[in-house]
Amino acid sequence: MSTQPVMTRKVDQLHVEVYDDRGAMGKAAGLAVAAKIKELLAAKPAIRMIFAAAPSQNELLQQLVSDSSIDWKRITAFHMDEYIGLPQNAPQAFSQFLRSKLFDLVKPGTVHLIDSANSIASECARYSALLQEAPIDIVCLGIGENGHIAFNDPPVADFQDSLTVKAVELDDVCRQQQVNDGCFPAFADVPAHALTLTIPALLSGAHLFCVVPGKAKRAAVERTLNGDISTACPSTILRNHASCTLYVDRDSYGG
Repeated sequence: MSTQPVMTRKVDQLHVEVYDDRGAMGKAAGLAVAAKIKELLAAKPAIRMIFAAAPSQNELLQQLVSDSSIDWKRITAFHMDEYIGLPQNAPQAFSQFLRSKLFDLVKPGTVHLIDSANSIASECARYSALLQEAPIDIVCLGIGENGHIAFNDPPVADFQDSLTVKAVELDDVCRQQQVNDGCFPAFADVPAHALTLTIPALLSGAHLFCVVPGKAKRAAVERTLNGDISTACPSTILRNHASCTLYVDRDSYGG
């Protein structure tokens, strides 16, 4: 499988790499993340990473799991959102997704999971404090069909948010995407509220790797690259980050 992009471009500060298919895209992104992990660990004793939990991340996570040369013991891992109202062991819980796809397989030195069964105010404060203990080195994220990053849907996205973690109501497009992704059988089954890292918290990461495959994301990718930088499409803010690469396949890029 070739991991060379079929096209690259730069939009404002955002690096864009287009791959022939989803497999090549995810593998290339995983190789790039692994290389950055090793580069940083060669220069410092430990690093801190934030992961998205979504089917769009599967190939990237598989590539990271397959790389036995990553020293996961020196990595502290976070995730960027969690539903409110799901049992912690529910298969749709993002903590469960990342445990099964990554954390239980590579065993990072420290894993901080969001506990949405905790009182909302207490959990926002607890997780915010953990995130603020030291800078974030790497963020692995995606983009939703509505342009959200984490669960910062257009109605609740705030580029100048003073919070690090907050409770939000999910918009209908976001909830329907969870059904489209096969995570829930029906719209009514998708929780209406979640905890999410805010946009400034995500952008505080030194290096961002954004993986967005599939035809369902084509409109969001087009808006991300060509629309005004606005909370109407929150992912447009990635164009202002000093070190962010967007990985897309032909399906999501179009053209």
